[in-house]
Amino acid sequence: MRIREYSESIPKPIVPIGYRPVLWHLMKYYAHFGHTEFILCLGYRGDVIKQYFLDYNECLSNDFSLSGGGKSIELHSRDMEDWKITFVETGLHSNIGQRLKAVQGYLGDDEMFLANYADGLSDLSLTDYLAEFRRQDRIGSFLCVRPSQTFHIVSADNAGVVSDIRHVSRADFWINGGFFAFKRAIFDYMKDGEELVEQPFQRLIAEGQLLAYRTPGFWQCMDTFRDKQLLDDMYARGNAPWELWKTPAESVSADSGPRTQPR
Repeated sequence: MRIREYSESIPKPIVPIGYRPVLWHLMKYYAHFGHTEFILCLGYRGDVIKQYFLDYNECLSNDFSLSGGGKSIELHSRDMEDWKITFVETGLHSNIGQRLKAVQGYLGDDEMFLANYADGLSDLSLTDYLAEFRRQDRIGSFLCVRPSQTFHIVSADNAGVVSDIRHVSRADFWINGGFFAFKRAIFDYMKDGEELVEQPFQRLIAEGQLLAYRTPGFWQCMDTFRDKQLLDDMYARGNAPWELWKTPAESVSADSGPRTQPR
């Protein structure tokens, strides 16, 4: 609803940043770190997401040569030839916990997996994030970020007398950034119909099994049309911090790592 002024006909993950949807930018980010198996938990207008990838045109984001009067195309680089994408209908009105539970059977034998709200971008070093998750050996972890909104935090006593007011960026205020890492045991903490960050997270907290990974780096959600404009402007200026695949590659693990599960 908060971005309906842009479009009422496509799901939010397909709203474009530049000439690719935010979902593509996010998947490209994960692939940069070697995570190329994706499970898309489809809901509202899931058909649009399916059709986008069925009609995918790599020429839009890669160098290529055209010959033979347009009959022959030679790509000089590829976007997603090593990607495996599983499309799962998880219900039109399902909450995040229900969507996660619905794709449990698609995780195979993986003991760890990644999940994402698919509506925000970051320059988070996934290598460092996962190294800390493995070192702490907990069941769940999420990215903890400073909010990007332009509001002020107010402190006041019971009578309403203000003791402090400051921009949220200067307050010790952190929010859930929507990037997650889980062990498979997370499903033992979930019951039918529960929202992920409500009851399941409370159970993890009670047992000391949930980590908040704070980062001062770039993070920006795309909740509103203003957020889309901001990301579009950054992309147009060539200042897109989340495009880590365009910078010198970080070291990544030799295997493909846990599966990535954008919503």
